[in-house]
Amino acid sequence: MKFFTIGLYGSNEQNFFNKLVENNIDTFCDIRQRRGVRGAKYTFANSRRLQERLKDLNINYLHIKELAPTKEIRELQKQDDKRKGIAKRKRNVLGDIFIIEYQNKILKNFDFNDFLNTLRQLGSANVALFCVEQHHLACHRSLVAERLNQIGFKIVHI
Repeated sequence: MKFFTIGLYGSNEQNFFNKLVENNIDTFCDIRQRRGVRGAKYTFANSRRLQERLKDLNINYLHIKELAPTKEIRELQKQDDKRKGIAKRKRNVLGDIFIIEYQNKILKNFDFNDFLNTLRQLGSANVALFCVEQHHLACHRSLVAERLNQIGFKIVHI
């Protein structure tokens, strides 16, 4: 099994879905807390439309809410961005406090064996981890990918 990370911002609908098809993604893991996106530009990534399009492409959809950062953890990142004078969409890396809290409160308690067993049962070969940030290092999906890499899985950022 191979894992990919994909963000939303900076992509248009055609480009986004082309990345999935070009990389033979067969399972799409939405690891957002809220599965809606503001603004007309990204309506294709709102849950219902996204799931319909993935179904048309014969890509399994999983919402893994347990991997989403809590509101409190997101607020810590927001405060860090404000202190540094960085807009959320301009951030290139996560703050240390976010990383520590996410690792301690989310990753530490997540059952990766169960997750991997679910993927194996689906016959997954190429799995995308999805959230909205354009840069993977500015998003919690990079921390999930790092953990998967530590347990022996190849990671590609698309």
